[in-house]
Amino acid sequence: MRIKDLTLAPSGRQKIDWVKSYTPVLNQIEQEFLKNKPFDGMKITMSIHLEAKTAYLAEILKAGGATVSITGCNPLSTQDDVAAALAEEGLEVNAVHGATAEEYEADLIAALSQSPDLIIDDGGDLISLLHTSCRAYGNNLIGGCEETTTGIHRLKAREAAGLLDYAMIDINDADCKHLFDNRYGTGQSVFDAIMHETNLIVAGKRVVVAGYGWCGKGVAMRAKGLGAIVYVTEIDPVKAIEAVMDGFQVLPMAEAAKVGDLFVTLTGCKDVITKDHLAVMKDGVLLANAGHFDVEINKGDLESLAVAIEQRKPCVTGYRTADGRWLNLLAEGRLVNLAGGMGHPAEIMDMSFALQAKCLAYLAKTKGTLTKGVYDVPREIDVEVAVLKAKALNATLDVLTEEQKAYLLATE
Repeated sequence: MRIKDLTLAPSGRQKIDWVKSYTPVLNQIEQEFLKNKPFDGMKITMSIHLEAKTAYLAEILKAGGATVSITGCNPLSTQDDVAAALAEEGLEVNAVHGATAEEYEADLIAALSQSPDLIIDDGGDLISLLHTSCRAYGNNLIGGCEETTTGIHRLKAREAAGLLDYAMIDINDADCKHLFDNRYGTGQSVFDAIMHETNLIVAGKRVVVAGYGWCGKGVAMRAKGLGAIVYVTEIDPVKAIEAVMDGFQVLPMAEAAKVGDLFVTLTGCKDVITKDHLAVMKDGVLLANAGHFDVEINKGDLESLAVAIEQRKPCVTGYRTADGRWLNLLAEGRLVNLAGGMGHPAEIMDMSFALQAKCLAYLAKTKGTLTKGVYDVPREIDVEVAVLKAKALNATLDVLTEEQKAYLLATE
């Protein structure tokens, strides 16, 4: 066990209880798991942004009979009071906000040391360790789930190279995840964090969104709604056309760098913003990353350009250049919505974490039948979560008649 302070638990419990008031799908799954105990006798390891919504997921898995060990997936997204609340409830917790790189890896290893039957990974760090220094801890592993775009990229690269030894379910690409979590969750939480940490207006600013996947679409949509002038950078011609038809101008980063007031990177790739871009940016520019790893904005290049580095606000590091400009990096270039904010809204994570819970139960039930590889979320699980959420939102669906069903199935 490694947490900051157990006396912080009451604050963390308040946060978790607040989340539970706005997650009707997860609440229903918790009652189902309490009754059916799908994980009875099993051990589950989670590496995930350790905050109130993920804490509730961990408690639901425990309600299902699992022994749960949880750690973070980013050194700056752990909330110490939430970690304490989970520890007080008897979960094994190894996570402290602001962990060093060495402490962060040690916490991951500690979480895996129980030799889990199932895992939840967020970004691919658990899988990476299970294929390298922690192979012995994978002896009991049935499989797991991966939450993020970045983690799926890493998994599929490993699978293509013939280097993936386990069955992993791709949560990120399920309809009830990427259409809502990536778009509406990221769109709102990114600007929640940026506005809170900077206390600056978005309206009238030139916002550059790097990457027009589902997360980028959400950020661009929210920026437009807040009154920004939005530019998009892309490498994919189809996504570039989408951005144009959604009302945004598409520019290469070399050109966007000259006009942007606020940059948000969401590509999952490294070196999206580098020295050449930084050299032509405006004084006072805001640089934020919402991709999983802190590699999209090249921090080494920022440092090399700076004649002075100053903590200008708690979550804003200023880099002063020789010509007097301030380049402001938010949340150390880490996930701004979690390192500088509260993460996605509870109502959105209600769907994403319902998928996680249901897919782990599916893996437990089908133990040994899935060979190593990356699998889509079973369609029936995606639909089940959608039906439950639609009911919670008072959305009443039409139902096909028997004649309509026959018409849709007709071959002539």
